[in-house]
Amino acid sequence: MSASMTTATLGRETSLSTFERMLAMRHFEEAVIRLYNDGRFVSHYHVYIGQEATGAGVLETLGDEDRICTTHRNHGHIVGRGSDAGRALAEILGRASGFNGGRSGTLHLCDPARGFLSTSGIVGGCAGLATGAAYGIKVKRQPHVAVGFFGDGALEEGLVLESFNLAALWKLPVVYVCENNSAGAIGPQQGGYPTAVTAVESFARLPAAYGIHTIKVDGADMAAVYSASRDAVQRCRAGNGPVFIEAVTLRWPGSSPLWPEQATTFDLDQAWNPALIAGPHADWIRGHDPLLRAASEIVAQEFATPDQLKARDRAARERIAKAVKFAIESPLPAAESAFSDVFA
Repeated sequence: MSASMTTATLGRETSLSTFERMLAMRHFEEAVIRLYNDGRFVSHYHVYIGQEATGAGVLETLGDEDRICTTHRNHGHIVGRGSDAGRALAEILGRASGFNGGRSGTLHLCDPARGFLSTSGIVGGCAGLATGAAYGIKVKRQPHVAVGFFGDGALEEGLVLESFNLAALWKLPVVYVCENNSAGAIGPQQGGYPTAVTAVESFARLPAAYGIHTIKVDGADMAAVYSASRDAVQRCRAGNGPVFIEAVTLRWPGSSPLWPEQATTFDLDQAWNPALIAGPHADWIRGHDPLLRAASEIVAQEFATPDQLKARDRAARERIAKAVKFAIESPLPAAESAFSDVFA
């Protein structure tokens, strides 16, 4: 794993800013689960719980003009980018005040005004879109970068490998962020039999075959992800071509079923009082919850006290509560608008 930076060297302001992104992501996703359970929407959805350090660490290094494309596990990236949480929830509920007029729902939610170009429900689709965005940046001679988030399963898709090839050939300013939430489920198993994901022993070997600079990082380590992304973005801005980051996490237990469920309850006090951790998923909470890990490190560095972090947590909860109220009270699209933005 690459980890050239710790919370201490990350500094107080960046640590707290990144942590606040993570809080917004967590409470947004908890709200989505509650809204689904309350029957407020019926479409399939995915949540980002357990991967917040990866998204927040990358997003913290980007500028306002940088472009972002992502996959079906998109809510955390949208909210972490600073997009309006109320409009994002309204979109998920199919309301007219959503970012896309209630037409995209959860799987295609995007906010172009924030540089968030697209969410692709097609596995690996966002890699091609991010590569295209990077091509546009290079043609226009802009000092920006494009970032494509995708899961480990995307590396089975030909489009992703074709994107690697073109990005390397043309030295495009694109950062590919592979969010590998299937830790330990790659490469030959004991006895030499490959897994169902890929036969290579390391995902990094795939982009490296095209000469792409690769970084492997602990995706639950806020500072390590920030460091990897900062270096990748700087490399792209300098004209040195694409970078591949593999951020490794252990899948949140609530994401294991076909439909997400609230398998764990987030309590910030657990960061400094491990005795509060209990239940069937205590091992994941204790060893893999990125928010508790970041909170513990921030307090250890004396960047904030537990009470100060709890105040930020309350503020994030209140922000999402207001977003929920806005979304629920937003109107449904007018019937006569059914064919708006439709072309063939």
